[in-house]
Amino acid sequence: MDSRIEVIKKDITKLKIDAIVNAANSRLLGGGGVDGAIHRAAGPELLNECKALNGCLTGEAKITNGYKLPAKYVIHTVGPVWRGGNNNEAVLLESCYKNSLLLTQTNSCETIAFPNISTGIYGYPKQEAAEIAISTVNDFLKTDKMLTKVYFVCFDDFNFNIYTEILRI
Repeated sequence: MDSRIEVIKKDITKLKIDAIVNAANSRLLGGGGVDGAIHRAAGPELLNECKALNGCLTGEAKITNGYKLPAKYVIHTVGPVWRGGNNNEAVLLESCYKNSLLLTQTNSCETIAFPNISTGIYGYPKQEAAEIAISTVNDFLKTDKMLTKVYFVCFDDFNFNIYTEILRI
């Protein structure tokens, strides 16, 4: 595993880094979970900028300013809803990570933090989602030289332990 990958248990809205990733819904207008927390912490300016983006497709990513967040940018990505695993969920989830990482290159970001995309209300199995996340980021870092640190930010011990175990292997 790339040494630039780190798992932490923190509130993603408190990180002073270049970009945090928002596990957004397709409207990009805020919602529950990490999406709601990011919108609340960033303030109403984030919602105003998101309205101008006209939504986001599943697997895609769009970037906004961070406003009142300590992070410079918010990268919004829409993860897939789990429908049993035979509906391109893995490909779409991988695309969330790839497209978010590509936005770090075009916006000169050296640090990025990901939440556990699609594993909350969207129901993606946590172990499988973590394996896709780590594998996709690790592959990206093989050719990317700009990123100095990629954080997987876990809100609870359960997800933290899954990521830590995968990275130990």
